Amino acid sequence: MKHLLSAADLSHKQAVRILDTAGQMAATQAREIKKLPTLRGRTVVNLFFEDSTRTRISFETAAKRLSADVINFSAKGSSVSKGESLKDTALTLQAMGADAVVIRHHASGAPHTLAHSGWTHGAVVNAGDGMHQHPTQALLDAYTLRRHLTGAGDPSGRDLAGLRVAIVGDVLHSRVARSNVQLLHTLGADVTLVAPPTLVPVGVEAWPAEVSYDLDAAIDTKPDAIMMLRVQRERMSSAGGGFFPSPLEYTRNYGLDARRLAAMPEHAIVLHPGPMNRGLEISAEAADSPRAVIVEQVANGVAVRMAVLYLLLSGSGATTETNETKVDA
Repeated sequence: MKHLLSAADLSHKQAVRILDTAGQMAATQAREIKKLPTLRGRTVVNLFFEDSTRTRISFETAAKRLSADVINFSAKGSSVSKGESLKDTALTLQAMGADAVVIRHHASGAPHTLAHSGWTHGAVVNAGDGMHQHPTQALLDAYTLRRHLTGAGDPSGRDLAGLRVAIVGDVLHSRVARSNVQLLHTLGADVTLVAPPTLVPVGVEAWPAEVSYDLDAAIDTKPDAIMMLRVQRERMSSAGGGFFPSPLEYTRNYGLDARRLAAMPEHAIVLHPGPMNRGLEISAEAADSPRAVIVEQVANGVAVRMAVLYLLLSGSGATTETNETKVDA
């Protein structure tokens, strides 16, 4: 595969290979000198049409740790704000010699259009498109789950078979939820979506997941992990947008607080893609609990994105079905 556009594009072997490679990348980051020469001479463009902090910095760090040259492009203050199209922007970047374009865009399908239009000859990595997909977030979440929940020692080669994961909150607007459901299913996990009926997408019955409208009942099933989703108020017409009566009621019914945290199994962990709305979908006690791996997710994101860029650009090929990947030190 030349591009990474959707979690649904990854086979079981491909996903495990990326996670295994991320483990190797993470190991190199414990050294005093963290840079690898792997992508020296390659150029990675971060093309962000939506605001981002974690994802943009994570991709920039990942590319630089692999010795690639990085160009950061923000729509604000660029020719895009003057009306330049995605096509003309892409052609400009191609003329600059982009080997990979990491794109975040408000329109669902924009990365797919870029990848298959012929406007760029490099690899395209989807860093989030509308409410559609965010595959590297799903990969870093899976990597985090595997490190914590698949047993002591080296988790290489393991999937997430048998793990129970609850994804809670604003599923309707969440590209993170869509990507995670697909990837976790591919890796063998059992997924339950928990949300008020107004925040459950139409057609969710076709997703490879169970649906619950009761967070306490979902916790009673003893999930191994709970992934809290940010309430995306910017995608709603107003503070509540009619999707729930009030923030207080949402927190009461679907917020993760100290009481619900205590009801989880002792080994269970808490994830959140960030940024968090503290006091809305997650309390300060839950966010700062030792069981929360939210900060670790950020660190794991660098290793996972290093793995993705390495496999796409080093010539190894992200979708080859070989079992080994050698990372040059």
